[in-house]
Amino acid sequence: MAVRLTCNVNNYHWGKHGFSSKAAQFASINPELTIDPKQTYSELWMGTHPNGPSILYGTEKELSKLIEEEPKVLGDRIIKKYGGLPFLFKVLSIEKALSIQAHPDKILAKKLHIERPQIYKDDNHKPEMSIALTDFIAMSGFRPLEHISTYLDEYPEFQALISKDTITTFKNSIKKDDTIGRKALKELFSELMNATEKDVQIQLDKLLERIGQNNDEPLDITETALIRRLSSEYPGDIGVFCVFMLNVLKLKPGEAFFMGPNDPHAYIFGDCIECMATSDNVVRAGLTPKLRDVPVLVDMLSYDYGTPDSKILRPIKSNSASLLYDPPIEEFSVLQTNLLAKQTENILTPIGPKILIVTEGIGELTVAGVLHKVQPGSVYFVPTELSITLTASDHPMVVYTALCMA
Repeated sequence: MAVRLTCNVNNYHWGKHGFSSKAAQFASINPELTIDPKQTYSELWMGTHPNGPSILYGTEKELSKLIEEEPKVLGDRIIKKYGGLPFLFKVLSIEKALSIQAHPDKILAKKLHIERPQIYKDDNHKPEMSIALTDFIAMSGFRPLEHISTYLDEYPEFQALISKDTITTFKNSIKKDDTIGRKALKELFSELMNATEKDVQIQLDKLLERIGQNNDEPLDITETALIRRLSSEYPGDIGVFCVFMLNVLKLKPGEAFFMGPNDPHAYIFGDCIECMATSDNVVRAGLTPKLRDVPVLVDMLSYDYGTPDSKILRPIKSNSASLLYDPPIEEFSVLQTNLLAKQTENILTPIGPKILIVTEGIGELTVAGVLHKVQPGSVYFVPTELSITLTASDHPMVVYTALCMA
């Protein structure tokens, strides 16, 4: 049968305040939690990761303990392959940008965990996917080389942080093969990220003086608006200049993008559903007060480049009211079920365990003949081999379900 969960919400500085945060809205279903309008609410974690374990509703028992006691809820195949729940499901609410970061592949994750377990606390990789719940802004992957070259020409402050020889080599690589292009891109990015704090501050001050002040809209993604925004959030930070190197994505609700291992990215603003392999490994290099591991980040990136559209993950139709977001990894997929008033949807996915969250509307969840009344913030774990029936009330209902089909 389905098991209702109480989920951990955290309060990182970059979160949205009070009920403006989707994470807070959904967490407030917990009667023991009082939402403080002055507090930031950044993430709601749904899963078994020890940094934010989900609890069986009305008890003190962690979901991980249930799985340990009754491994059949995951199924022999999942237990044998992953040893536990293979994904971590989240809601993120972002007011201030998150760090310029990437997540290691499995080989690097194991190495970092052995060498510095106090920083890299598990040995798993962390591919992840985000689906916008509100209008959402992020950076992901390197821009086309031609675009970066244009910014070097248009913004002397950007150009001043990189040597003339490196810029010349980079510009000469543009019309050559990808291997040469990626090598030149790495040299350019490395030099930028290793610029001294003094030089960064000087050039950023010049840039801000030149572009001036403006009352930018929160969803403005022009380069000047993003420079002003990120500079106000992280004064003097080298990550501000990554606006010229990384693709900027502006997503509408329901649009998604995927971040594979060694893929640079940063969330800037908005609320999203996020799903990832069960890991908390992050390598940061900018826009953060936390540890910056610039040498590891620069060395680990794949330096693939392309247009913003190349980062978008488009869902496929699944059943009458559901869309399947299916990234190119095995640990997870996410199903969005968008029900009209009084509509019913049978989610016939008997393989693999599932965690679902209701994000809009009220209705009913039926699993193994047991009916549960649900509302925004309702989170349930559904064991393998069990299908789901969702029914909306007099109004539409939206449900996101993370599942492992591998």
